[in-house]
Amino acid sequence: MPDWRVVDDLASISPSQWQTLEFENNPFLSYSFLAGLEKFNCLKNQYWQPSHIAIEEGDELLGFLPLYIKQDSFGEFVFDWTWAEAYQQAGRNYYPKLVSAIPFTPVAGSRLLFNKTHEAPVIKKTLLDASFSLMDKYNLSSFHMLFPKEDDMALCKDHGGLQRITCQYHWFNKDYRDFQDFTDSLTSKKRKQILKERRGIQKSGIEIERLNGNQITPRQWEIFYEFYCRTFYSKWGEPRLTLGFFKSLGQELPEQTLLIMAMKEGEYIAGAFAMSDSHTLYGRHWGCSQYEPYLHFELCYYQTIEHAIEKQLKRLDAGVQGEHKLARGFRPVAMPSAHWIREDDFRNAIANYLERETIMVQEQIDMLETHLPFKLN
Repeated sequence: MPDWRVVDDLASISPSQWQTLEFENNPFLSYSFLAGLEKFNCLKNQYWQPSHIAIEEGDELLGFLPLYIKQDSFGEFVFDWTWAEAYQQAGRNYYPKLVSAIPFTPVAGSRLLFNKTHEAPVIKKTLLDASFSLMDKYNLSSFHMLFPKEDDMALCKDHGGLQRITCQYHWFNKDYRDFQDFTDSLTSKKRKQILKERRGIQKSGIEIERLNGNQITPRQWEIFYEFYCRTFYSKWGEPRLTLGFFKSLGQELPEQTLLIMAMKEGEYIAGAFAMSDSHTLYGRHWGCSQYEPYLHFELCYYQTIEHAIEKQLKRLDAGVQGEHKLARGFRPVAMPSAHWIREDDFRNAIANYLERETIMVQEQIDMLETHLPFKLN
């Protein structure tokens, strides 16, 4: 296997080289998304230092691992703040750490990317070994692979990774003909509530537009970005993504980019942003300029469900948090991550913690499954 190198700027790899990798058309693993985060200054002030691993042979890219050195845990959605506190109390440093993830994006997908014409197992093992080498070389506390796909997770466990489970909420398309067919599958109480919420939007005079990347004007992007920033400033502080980044996704990935805009009395008042691949719609961001009852549910859930049904997509990934999603047809889903802790004493302590936590999270998921709004067969 050829040598690997650390890539601190994705611009050093060409889009044509990237296309030889197998990433299953996942928009968040596309060159446009990952390189765009760097090009449009989304990472610079957010403590995501690109330290990707590339395996090359001449001009050919054989393998790639999206990898970052982190100085905090923001934007990861696998919350390890208590681990950092434990390190601090012991007089040691948890940060910096090494993280393989899609910045600000809790979406599952391959992290061990391999060239479609080469042997995947050898390339994946080399990428993992390179990560361990970096962790040791830079004396980092740990290496974390967040939300890997199932076969990557199995490989991580085979190579000593500790598994952690978090809960997300996904909606699944049971070959519904339309939105009414979906609501007909719900109990009477839940169906009536959803229909009431949708009627409220209609009676308020709000008009909804669903636009793909080619249809979105620069002004619409600017308006949506104002909404997006409002949400961040009110909840989390500095916005993570830039206007230039959003516009670039619309241009580079037009068929995978979806913007849902709400207008009232001739002015846009809210917007939601989503992306898709061949089987899943990923709801990502939302914002508004004024409060309207049920508008968040309409744009982020009902419009995206309708879109998924129309496009015959199998799943809607609405991300982390929000048990209120259950009443709207979403199911709890266990999402794994892999963790390597360099120091043995902390590794053993965290392994014991994860053993107990996994039982609790799985019990919570099982309990939530008993509160789904679907009719009994």
